[in-house]
Amino acid sequence: MTFLSPYRPQILSLFRIMSGLLILQHGTSKILGFPTSQMSGVSIASLGGIAGVIELIFGVLLVIGLFSRLSAFILSGLMAVAYFIAHMPQGFFPMLNGGELA
Repeated sequence: MTFLSPYRPQILSLFRIMSGLLILQHGTSKILGFPTSQMSGVSIASLGGIAGVIELIFGVLLVIGLFSRLSAFILSGLMAVAYFIAHMPQGFFPMLNGGELA
């Protein structure tokens, strides 16, 4: 796919911005209550609240491209921990524990 080579920086920026916005919406839902979800209005002292603060801060950093490698590393660790806390207790296989959709 060498025909996309000249557009590599723009494509990578688009992926970075979209990934940041997807994570940012989880943080705004938990902390700011928009958009409303099951996790809206959680206490900041709870695990969901701490995750929301991390998603909010590092999601913004990822969108604007500041400390993007560090932000992506921290957010990927957060998602891994969330998967193991929420889905792994129901079984090992993602098809059976509801983790495939996550």
